[in-house]
Amino acid sequence: MTLRQFLLSTQTASSERRAEAAAALGRAYCHGNLAPEAAWEAKTALLALLDDGSTLVRRALAEACAASDAAPRPLIVALASDQPEIACLVLARSPVLMDADLVDCAAIGCETTRSAIAGRADISMPVAAALAEVGGAPSLTVLVRNGYAKIGVAALLRIVERHGDDARLREALLARPGIGIEVRHAIAARVAEALSAFGLASGWLSRERGERVHREARDCAALSLSDEAGEAGLARLVSHLRAQGQLNAGLILRAILTLRMPFAETALADLSGLSRARVAGLMFEPRGAGFAALHRRAGLPPLLLPAIQAALSAWREAATGDAEIEGPRLARRMIERALTACDDMPFAESRSLMALLARFEAEAAREEARVHARALADEAERDAIRRVEADERHLSGFLPEAVAIPTPDAISDRLSRVLDGLPDAIIASYRAEQERRQAETAGAVLDGLSDALMASFMASREPVPDSGAAPAVELAPASEPTAEAPMLLAAPSREPAAQDGPALVESLISESILASYRPSHLRLAA
Repeated sequence: MTLRQFLLSTQTASSERRAEAAAALGRAYCHGNLAPEAAWEAKTALLALLDDGSTLVRRALAEACAASDAAPRPLIVALASDQPEIACLVLARSPVLMDADLVDCAAIGCETTRSAIAGRADISMPVAAALAEVGGAPSLTVLVRNGYAKIGVAALLRIVERHGDDARLREALLARPGIGIEVRHAIAARVAEALSAFGLASGWLSRERGERVHREARDCAALSLSDEAGEAGLARLVSHLRAQGQLNAGLILRAILTLRMPFAETALADLSGLSRARVAGLMFEPRGAGFAALHRRAGLPPLLLPAIQAALSAWREAATGDAEIEGPRLARRMIERALTACDDMPFAESRSLMALLARFEAEAAREEARVHARALADEAERDAIRRVEADERHLSGFLPEAVAIPTPDAISDRLSRVLDGLPDAIIASYRAEQERRQAETAGAVLDGLSDALMASFMASREPVPDSGAAPAVELAPASEPTAEAPMLLAAPSREPAAQDGPALVESLISESILASYRPSHLRLAA
């Protein structure tokens, strides 16, 4: 079929038939290895189908050519700008689209098309940055959860800045591996901000107190992250805090009073421009002129110098062994020294600093109480474990070893081996005693029967000549019962419910017992 014939046929056919023809032509072009002239005609026909008014035709084109790298680029670019249900098919899979195409589609598209772009397996950093600037929370959540997407730290920070209040997006960010310590701190800051805003909206906090809670929670998050960061991560965190305007004197003072000396060294080195090793040496000699110069060079307020010097002096005493304290107790002593150093200052100047130190002291006291409580709980648990172990050792001297209960088959095998090892005389004596006891038991039963019933029973033992009468009950073969082979009785020929008394008795008593009973019974009757 020529190009003209194909186009003429599509003008008169229904939309469903045109969609089928478009899909077949698209597959033939992408996977049919057509000759150059036929390929040109097929490409022209595909581009002409873009003007078809039916979405079924354009959707069929998108489905046929979306995953092929041989699809005509003009066709894919045009389909990428079509309706969202059609554009998403090519935006999510087409290898023909370049980064510029994806960035343009993200800029002019909707959240549905942006989500399709964000789910691609080849998202580059420029495309991710573009989505971070224009995307909404749904498409950015898809982007963050895409493990194949390459997202830079700047793009992640921009995502947190624009939509950090979305809980699902924060959860997806924290679940993404390797997001960087700066991004984690930004997420923690947004969580603190959200909690402060919630308390303010609920009427639980005033505006001033909410701001202070937000600021202190953000600083505590930064110091907590610094505990698990290496040297490189610590430098990145300090640079991020300085860029965000959060590396202030209060944070440095909190770091010193909570024994986060690596963070304080890195922060002072970043602010002063000195090396970290030089800063560490000056902090170890806080009363010297060098530390005062470092304090001024870092831009810290002069009001903080006496408090920081007093706190670092207490820390130096513990480090050199002059004071054998550590952990929360050392932090409390440093805070107490800082508060004492503020006593000589004018109250108007030191009021805010002493209030801050008082809050630090309360936090240190609570942390010390938590550590002590955890230590007591751990010690109690260890004591309980030691007592249980001691009881087990004590009982092990009295309790026998565990004995396995034999199975019925094992008991039977063991009894058979025991019987095989006994002499024949003992086994014969045992069997005779068993027969005697059985005969005595049957005799006791028969003695309890009435004479009329016995007469009826004896009469039933006589042969009946009538052939129509019910046959007598047959007993088992006349072999003596043994211990290994107990006595077996033949089943009666009639149902037990229909049998009379004598027949039922006869069916339950062996012939040998009856034979031994008759002479004694007749003798007693005479």
